[in-house]
Amino acid sequence: QARLVESGGGLVQPGESLRLTCTTTAITSVFNPATLAWYRQAPGRQRELVASISGSGSTDYLDSVKGRFTISRDNRRKRGYLQMNSLKPEDTAVYYCHLGESWGQGTQVTVAS
Repeated sequence: QARLVESGGGLVQPGESLRLTCTTTAITSVFNPATLAWYRQAPGRQRELVASISGSGSTDYLDSVKGRFTISRDNRRKRGYLQMNSLKPEDTAVYYCHLGESWGQGTQVTVAS
C-alpha cells in the first residue's frame, strides 16, 4: 500500500556492510505490530524472504544470510532495520520492506569489486 520507504542501499565491495532502514509514511502512533520482513529480488530470480521479525521479537533468516544479517525494529519510532555485514556479490538485489499490508518501493544493494 506504498506506506513504507526503504533507504540505505548503495554500491559496496565484498566484505563491506550496509544498514537498510524502513520508515513508515503513515500517520500512526506506533509501528504496525505485525511481522516486519525484508525481501529481496535479484535479476532473473524470484523475490525471496530474507529476514523477518514478529511483533514479539522472534526472528527468522534466510539460511544464506544467517550470521551476517540482523533484522530489528523500533516500534516507537516506527522504523525497521536490516544490518547487513560481510556482504557478498550474491546479495546484490533490490531489497523491499514489508509490514502488514504495506510494501516499500525497494532500495538497490549492489555488491561488486
